[in-house]
Amino acid sequence: MLRTIDLRGRTLSPAELLAAVPRAELARDSALTTAARIVHDVAAEGENALRSQAEQFDGVSGHAIRVPAAHLDDALAGLDPEVRAALEEAIVRVRAASAAQVPAPVVTELGPGARVTQRWQPVRRVGVYVPGGKAVYPSSVVMNVVPAQVAGVEVVALASPPQRDQDGRVHPVILAAARLLGISEVYAMGGAGAIGAFAYGVDSLGLDPVDVVTGPGNNFVAAAKRAVAGVVGTDAEAGATEILIVADDTADPRLVAADLISQAEHDEQASAVLVTPSAELAAAVNAELAARAPRTRHAARIAAAFDGPQSAVVLVDDLAQATAFSNAYAPEHLELHLADPRADEFVNAGAVFVGDHAPVSLGDYLAGSNHVLPTGGQARYAPGLSAATFLRPQQVVEYDRAALAEVRDAIVTLAQAEALPAHGEAVEARFEG
Repeated sequence: MLRTIDLRGRTLSPAELLAAVPRAELARDSALTTAARIVHDVAAEGENALRSQAEQFDGVSGHAIRVPAAHLDDALAGLDPEVRAALEEAIVRVRAASAAQVPAPVVTELGPGARVTQRWQPVRRVGVYVPGGKAVYPSSVVMNVVPAQVAGVEVVALASPPQRDQDGRVHPVILAAARLLGISEVYAMGGAGAIGAFAYGVDSLGLDPVDVVTGPGNNFVAAAKRAVAGVVGTDAEAGATEILIVADDTADPRLVAADLISQAEHDEQASAVLVTPSAELAAAVNAELAARAPRTRHAARIAAAFDGPQSAVVLVDDLAQATAFSNAYAPEHLELHLADPRADEFVNAGAVFVGDHAPVSLGDYLAGSNHVLPTGGQARYAPGLSAATFLRPQQVVEYDRAALAEVRDAIVTLAQAEALPAHGEAVEARFEG
């Protein structure tokens, strides 16, 4: 069962709403300290640090960190045909949705001979991280690689943890998904160390630094992205997963419970939150959780996630208060089980799933949307992974002599006002003689 946070009968300011949000703050703070140390070790010691970390965290040693091409070929040859078909369908859907995220160049004519072109230029080299600790995520290969390819990225490198039961190899299903997408540069390295390796490069492995690092992971992976910010670009910190469900008394408690459980099985730090004005629904959902959760494969993990400070049932007075709370929380995944969803009012979320037939599981695999989404409240200001993650808007300025002459005097005036006369002189030089 989930603990209860009762906000009924209270008028909360935005700051008070943020304070009421259930978060595992101590776990995040600890992860940042540890991740920064791990990244520093990789930057300083390269491959030696990666091997030490693999032995400590993954229980493997002596493995090939840079994956040989034969491993990728073998993995694809041995891939279950049904899994391959599902991955291929996911690739088609994510590629179609990602293509819609690439803007066309826009030319603005400001006058005769005066043109500014807005173009979106892809970065050259990207490192994508695919988790592999508590579960196997070939879907994350698709979600990271396809938008990068659609954006026009030249080189995509991939990292995933070495597996103890695979003799230190990356899980074969992840390797097969990489090969399906034409990825040949793959590394058996995990966690914060992988993020550090992508950011700083590892000469002995032939791993060059990347321009952007993306991918989901646990809190240590998310914290490592913060540690390398400024060295490389990153997507939002997609840490331990979150689901927030806003539901009224028309919701089916079985479906609400099933969806809370589905995300809690990811990790003990996963956040599962139900927001509702219906105490009756809350009680029914808790009863369903008590009945369903112990029967699942990862029952212990789910119980730990439900017992953590990051999970709760939040009782509110009405849907207006539920909306305000959700927008303050800014969840990674938001489900709306409401008679009148009004999805446009829920403005802060990584992705919004509306109605009984749009569970988060759909978005995790085959909706066509991307499942690499911001966590920890970052959806208030940060987007999920998309083709835009790998694109830089650039402005190309083209003025001829006559067009420059039109604004010559205004430039000189502003340059003098800012006490930067050489700025104006640079323009005047073009009209001397």
